[in-house]
Amino acid sequence: MQTEGHGRGNYHSLASSNTISKDQIKKRIFYHFFKRFFDELLSISAIILLIPVFVVTSILIKIEDPHGPIFYSQIRIGKNNRPFKMYKFRSMVINADERLKTLLDQNDVEGAMFKMKSDPRVTKVGRIIRKYSIDELPQLINVVKGDMSLVGPRPPLRREVKEYTEYDKQRLLVIPGCTGLWQVGERNNVGFHEMVELDLKYIREAGILLDFYILIRTIIIMIRPNNAY
Repeated sequence: MQTEGHGRGNYHSLASSNTISKDQIKKRIFYHFFKRFFDELLSISAIILLIPVFVVTSILIKIEDPHGPIFYSQIRIGKNNRPFKMYKFRSMVINADERLKTLLDQNDVEGAMFKMKSDPRVTKVGRIIRKYSIDELPQLINVVKGDMSLVGPRPPLRREVKEYTEYDKQRLLVIPGCTGLWQVGERNNVGFHEMVELDLKYIREAGILLDFYILIRTIIIMIRPNNAY
């Protein structure tokens, strides 16, 4: 159930004195160059290696719902508020977006984000591919296109950004990622504000070693899931 932002006063008092400078990010020229290089190299390699997974997943989605699409695309907000189309394997029923408004009062996390543990819109195949994060694999295409990075804050929806404070909007200072600190940590056990803090911690401390650590942890979690839904 959605709750009123717990500890909201403390959150904003902390936030006001802990902002990130755009200049801090721009100065890290070599890091961003190598990050982009590894993003493209690893994403293209992963797409080639995972072709069998793409094929099997596509077949299973079609078997369960022959009339529905295999892929699902959604407009997300990227770096500097730039919208882009993000791709996923479809894990929900076709009219999932229309049914969302009837479920908003059953949100399992607080803040500008919707998560529901027993979401009735998720298909049988969808529950399996979500558990192992297989539904996220098409985002490797977004990485190759430059819309996303392998590691970074998750790209939010437009309706979520409308609820952001100026502090929360710092998540949009960098290219969004397929995985990040909160995904390899508590994941669905943390609320929106905790997710923001982990994303901003990543932005402040980002480096090649941290990125590789998060990627390795992500691969482990795909094999041994950590509360994904």
